[in-house]
Amino acid sequence: MDKPATDSRTALLLVDVQNSFLHPNGSNFFASGLDIIPHLQKLLEVARNANKTIIFIAENHRPNVTDFESAKLPNHCLTGSFDAKLLAGFAPAGDNEFLLHKRRMSAFNATDLDLLLRECVIKQLIIAGVKTNVCVRATVQDGFALGYQCVVAKQAVASNRPHLHSASLEDIERYMGWTVDTETAVEMLL
Repeated sequence: MDKPATDSRTALLLVDVQNSFLHPNGSNFFASGLDIIPHLQKLLEVARNANKTIIFIAENHRPNVTDFESAKLPNHCLTGSFDAKLLAGFAPAGDNEFLLHKRRMSAFNATDLDLLLRECVIKQLIIAGVKTNVCVRATVQDGFALGYQCVVAKQAVASNRPHLHSASLEDIERYMGWTVDTETAVEMLL
């Protein structure tokens, strides 16, 4: 499918760029995640220079609340922990940059992301982060259902399950969004 048209109402959405997944001391670190960091940095730099809306999404679970996700996943990204902190260099730095916490896989589930995007008059999302087959895919699926043009920067997403990473990118491209290389995503942010 052709790449989507560039839209001036585009935001950068960085999903779970946190120590848990991308710092070597993180509880859920996977080495292949390191490969996406330069691509994430590039997207962030370009979005900042273009004065785009940037939203950092962070998994954040309350340590004293039984969280439904624990039925399938071990406790992770507990509020205040090293794992829950954003990776160094990835934090809001301006008036058009926001941090949203989530307790489920989709950044739209039980957060005010949709409201924030509508208030900022955003129609298109450049999405990057981890994990492709879990939180990135869930966010794209919900974003698409809400009417956002979801574009995933392929080199800026990763998973510790390569086959699920590939399958998720294929599903996204086929059914609910677009997948582009970093340079194309950069052009869309300009």
